[in-house]
Order: sequence, then structure tokens, then C-alpha cells
Amino acid sequence: MEEKGQALTSYDVSSLVIDSLCDRARGQGAAVACFYFDFAAQKEQSSASMLGAVLKQVVGGLEKVPEGIARAYEDQKKVIGGREPQLDDIVKMLQTIAGERHTFICIDALDECVAKYRVKILDSLDQILQRSLGARVFVTGRPHIQAEVGNRLSGRVMAIRITPRRNDIISYLHTRLDEDTRPDAMDSSLRTDILKKIPQDISEM
Repeated sequence: MEEKGQALTSYDVSSLVIDSLCDRARGQGAAVACFYFDFAAQKEQSSASMLGAVLKQVVGGLEKVPEGIARAYEDQKKVIGGREPQLDDIVKMLQTIAGERHTFICIDALDECVAKYRVKILDSLDQILQRSLGARVFVTGRPHIQAEVGNRLSGRVMAIRITPRRNDIISYLHTRLDEDTRPDAMDSSLRTDILKKIPQDISEM
């Protein structure tokens, strides 16, 4: 896929999907939530924190918070020192919401998630999908996690392969190099090396 001559990244694809879902959901009472995994923040992006962030987005878009969810949050506050809802509680809350309205959960770069957290996230999403007919999940990631996603989500997966083309990569590099705020830091020889080497070595995303 291309936009304005640039190759689209998985982040771009996710953004387009999310924007489209938000446009369609407006006025229809549907909920849309998204989460972007970052390799540099792996330790902070646990299964509970990720699904908790999704829950906050979903609840934040509701005109009225369901009584059961409000009560669960109040119960957590009563625990000594207070605490965030646990993973099981978060899954149940998302099941409740997705059982009452269409709920779209979009996850970008799932392959950047720590393996042990990824297992819990996929199992939790599977529980939500099984109990809530109104739930839909969109995931991007590199090919090596496709089998894991399919197995963990009970095989209910439609996969679309997006492969970069060499011309897309070269076009993207030209654009980024032209936008460099320090053009004097690079001579023509280095620019030529970049345009030759990266398209040769870039991995499939």
C-alpha cells in the first residue's frame, strides 16, 4: 500500500484502520480502542497494563459506565493502598461491554510484546471473543507470530500479508533523506550507500 509515494508501515496501516473504525462507529454506539506496542517499553507493557489501557479507552467513550464496572473499580479502591484491576477483572469488564455493543480492539506490533505477556493477551482476547459476539480484534505483527495468533484465538483469524517492495523502500528513504533537518551532515557518498544498502538488507515486516 502506498500514500503520497511513501511505503506504509504497520503503524500507518493500524492508524488507517482505527480512523476508519472511528468514523464508522460515530453515532452507532460502537466502541473503538487501540494499543501500540513498543520494543523500547517492553517491561512496562504487560498484559494487564495493555488490556487495562484498552478498557480505559472503551469506558471513556461510554455515555454511562455500566454499574458492574463502576462497582468493580470501587471494590479495588477499598483494598489496602488501592490497586489497579487485575487481568481477570479487566477481561470480565471488557466482556460485559462487548456483550452490549460492538467493540473493536486494535493492536499494533504485537510481535514487539514480550512472549509471556503475548500469551496472556491472546488468551484474554480469545475469552472476550468467545463470550462477546460484538467484539472484533485487529492485530498487526511480523509473520513469525501468525501461527501463535491463530492457535490462541481458536483459529478464528483472517490473515492479510503486507510485504514491502524494494521501490517502496527506496521511495520512503528518498523522502526521509530529503526531510533531514541537517543536510550538511551527509555527503553524496553516504546518501548513495544508504539508498543501496538498506533496501538490500531490510527484513520482511
